[in-house]
Formats: sequence, structure tokens, C-alpha cells
Amino acid sequence: MIKHETLEVATEDRLQFMDLTKRIRDRLQRYNIKEGLVVLSSLHTTTALFINEWQDALLHDLRVLLDRLVKEGDGYRHDDQRYSDCDRGNAHSHLRSVLLSRQLSVPVVDGEMALGTFQSIIFAELDGPRERHIHLQVIAE
Repeated sequence: MIKHETLEVATEDRLQFMDLTKRIRDRLQRYNIKEGLVVLSSLHTTTALFINEWQDALLHDLRVLLDRLVKEGDGYRHDDQRYSDCDRGNAHSHLRSVLLSRQLSVPVVDGEMALGTFQSIIFAELDGPRERHIHLQVIAE
């Protein structure tokens, strides 16, 4: 069995993290699968998906890290009208997304996602606020 759908996500901030674990778990229960794989893909170049601990201090540190590694307005060509037709000034968002990931896969075992005790599925908005879409594909027996 292969099922797929598109999840909509509305963000409110320029840089924002959202825990999608419960939302994905609820979708899996609707499909009633026991063994398989969940594949999540962001349909945007200025967002990311990753697995890590959903903890305020860690998310703060991630924000600080992204800002240190890729500063906003740091003279990127993508932000310069002489080189790019983009008027959002969002080169830093594209570059940050490259450091994270836009797709992830999670095994499903005995009807549950195989995540560690402290692991969560995290969506990162890097150029918000905006309406976003995530493709969810379930591959199961």
C-alpha cells in the first residue's frame, strides 16, 4: 500500500520551529499501518525537516547557530537585484535550508514511528510567515 497527502502548515514568524510529531502520528493511525515507512518532503526551498529533541534551550541554540553560520543580509548575490530576480531578501533562508534537510524518512514498526525517546519531527520555517506544504507518503505492507 502506498498513500500520500499534502499537509498544510501556516507559520507566523520569519524563523520558526514546529513539532509535527503528533500530527504525523495521527495521520499514520488513520491509515492503520503496522509496518512501513513514512517519507516527509518539504515542498519549499526555504524550509527544512529534521529529527531532533524538541526542547526550548536546544531550539534557541539552533537559532543562534544558524545566525552565526549564515547571517541575514550578508551580501549574498541572491539578494542583489543585479544578479537575482528575487525581491524577498531571503538568500540566508535558502542557505540555511541547505545546512538542514528538506526530506526525511521514518520507519514504522508495530504501528508506531521508530523514534527515540527524545526524538521529534521538526519543521523549520526559515523565511516566514507563510503558508507551507509538506508531502507525506506512507509506504506499507
